[in-house]
Amino acid sequence: MSNEGDFVLIVTIVKKGWGDDVIKASRKAGAQGGTILFGRGTGIHENKSILGLMIEPEKEIVFTIVESRIADSVLNSVTEAVKLDEPGTGVGFVVPIEKVFGISRYFCEIQNMSQKNLES
Repeated sequence: MSNEGDFVLIVTIVKKGWGDDVIKASRKAGAQGGTILFGRGTGIHENKSILGLMIEPEKEIVFTIVESRIADSVLNSVTEAVKLDEPGTGVGFVVPIEKVFGISRYFCEIQNMSQKNLES
């Protein structure tokens, strides 16, 4: 189990089809991956209709757990990739994680990378 403060959860909510771009940008900045869930938006930019019938906009919610030390670079990469600084493109936020479990593979990869760097 990880110590408190070592990891954060980055939640990014974007238009349907943009979740893969969020994952790619996160990985480019050092994240190991993420999880995409599907949802439905109800924000002010989602109130559209065709012939009087409301369109229910589909969203992708991306959960990415990263080490705290790389969170800012992941946020910057995602913001740039899907233009989160422009209105109506999505929203993201960071949640501190108290404890993390089930990520032993992640720690093995970090240890292997550290050993390779020492051998170089």
